[in-house]
Amino acid sequence: MYNWQQKDWRQFTYDQQKIEQYVALFSEKIGMSKGVLSVLSKEQRSETMIDALVLEALKTSEIEGEYISRKDLISSIKKNIGVGSIDDSIKDLRAKGVAAMLVNVNDSYDNTLSEESIFQWHQLLFSRKTTISVGVWRSHSEPMQVVSGSIGKEVVHFEAPASSVVPDEMKSFIEWFNNTAPGAKNEIKFAAVRSAIAHLYFETIHPFEDGNGRIGRAIAEKALLQSVGYPLLISLSSAIEHNRQEYYEALKQGQRSNEITQWVIYFIEIILKALDNSIKIIDFTIKKTQLFDTHQEYLNARQEKVLKKMLESAFDEFEGGMSAKKYMKITKTSKATATRDIQQLRDLGIFIPTGKGRSTSYKVVLS
Repeated sequence: MYNWQQKDWRQFTYDQQKIEQYVALFSEKIGMSKGVLSVLSKEQRSETMIDALVLEALKTSEIEGEYISRKDLISSIKKNIGVGSIDDSIKDLRAKGVAAMLVNVNDSYDNTLSEESIFQWHQLLFSRKTTISVGVWRSHSEPMQVVSGSIGKEVVHFEAPASSVVPDEMKSFIEWFNNTAPGAKNEIKFAAVRSAIAHLYFETIHPFEDGNGRIGRAIAEKALLQSVGYPLLISLSSAIEHNRQEYYEALKQGQRSNEITQWVIYFIEIILKALDNSIKIIDFTIKKTQLFDTHQEYLNARQEKVLKKMLESAFDEFEGGMSAKKYMKITKTSKATATRDIQQLRDLGIFIPTGKGRSTSYKVVLS
């Protein structure tokens, strides 16, 4: 039997003593994150927001087996937060949709949750043409199952409540979410616990034909930020995607009982990893800004373009490093000019070489 089939469905319980050990650590990391965010300039804060949202968009999609364009994501997110121009050249409509959804979630995290807001996220996520019903609860009569394996050898990991009960289940979920918010009658004081329960609860109902994982993780972030009362610019999905099999297994076990101590512990640890990643993103943004501020007068437009390309991510190094051939392709310049530009970047201490001869490539030094 799944959790929703049991008599104590919705009466989630957990061992308070086992959770208590995480409270101080969580508070410490929240304090660190707030502290480093508070010293950022307006421009650095904008850069950090872009980096965090791009990371979340990439990873929440990768968990679902979708690999979307980083370039289109950056353009879409910049457009949605008002720091980029309207770019009609965005080709990956999946990037456009997930970017719009995540920016909306981030901007409205302190608002109450409603059926309309969840439908809006679903419509943004699937703004491209799709065969599924968008912006409405699922209504098909066949079971909603999470399965793996080849045709004829499928393994059912979970079966959600029937479509006929989804409207009532989601009404109860939304009421629970709003009643456990800060200052509400059933407030859950520990933000990480509320986020963990919100995600498990939503994923169990599985209210849409598709997109449940991405919207469920967005709801978990909303619950976290709402309870913390601060836009932390974190990416839960980056911490989850690092070991997605562990995530699926924890979710599977969490949906077997309404005593959810192990699920809550797992999810708190995910939040702590995400907070660590957030601090890394902020540190990366500061160092990136310092690099350009220090060397601005010495860099030409070609060098700036290459460095910005190489520093798009705080976590994924530019694949294979920068070679003269790649430099020529990115800047559309001659080999002689590329070689001269690269040598200047070496002289400035920005580039360090790896490999030898024709295999030589360069990495950016951030200190």
